[in-house]
Amino acid sequence: MPPQPAPTTTRRAVSQLDPRIEAATGHDIDTLWAHRDRGLLDETHAELVDRHRELASAETSVTFYRTLLNRLSSGEYPVDTALFERIDRTVDQLEEAADARDDAAQRVLAALEPIEAAARSAPQSGGQQIAAADQAALLAIAGGAKLYEHLLTSRLSVTTASGTRIPYAHLQRLHSAGLVDIDTNHPAHAGQPVSLTDVGRAALASSRRPQTPQASPPAPRPGAWPSTPAQRR
Repeated sequence: MPPQPAPTTTRRAVSQLDPRIEAATGHDIDTLWAHRDRGLLDETHAELVDRHRELASAETSVTFYRTLLNRLSSGEYPVDTALFERIDRTVDQLEEAADARDDAAQRVLAALEPIEAAARSAPQSGGQQIAAADQAALLAIAGGAKLYEHLLTSRLSVTTASGTRIPYAHLQRLHSAGLVDIDTNHPAHAGQPVSLTDVGRAALASSRRPQTPQASPPAPRPGAWPSTPAQRR
């Protein structure tokens, strides 16, 4: 039997849906994956990234079997019954992988639809975009942060896990906006955990890059996922 794809750490594979995802979310795919790993995404965006990871894995399988088929037909092996059997088996596996890829793409589209709908209904003025300083503070808080009260001066300050210090006035502004939560069940002198609220995660995830004119989809590369289904046996 032909070798199975080796288990490796999955990284995203380029798909034709990537530009559409990036246009709807305002982030490139790598950034979305990183935000998902750090827990910065709301439920809707996290679902989209999870489905995109499934699509990336499915694309990897398609690439593996297509490469194997090219190798089998390259002239490297003697033309005999065993080769015909391997080619036939690989074609079947490639077809199954393509079916799985297409199913994964449909799940990505289903997860993407509510995000695109929200983007269409959002104000075009960009008034909901958070300031760069707030975005940096939220990113720092997402990695872990605590509010401390100095025992002698009673001054309050926020220290994050990365070592960044956030002024208390800035924290109050974020808290008043509903972007962060302060766990007051702990004494301030010992450190009160500060975390992002769902609103804060959504605001961080939806902070967008400057809008650019939408480019036409790139021409498909040879051997890339076709825009129309290929004829199957």
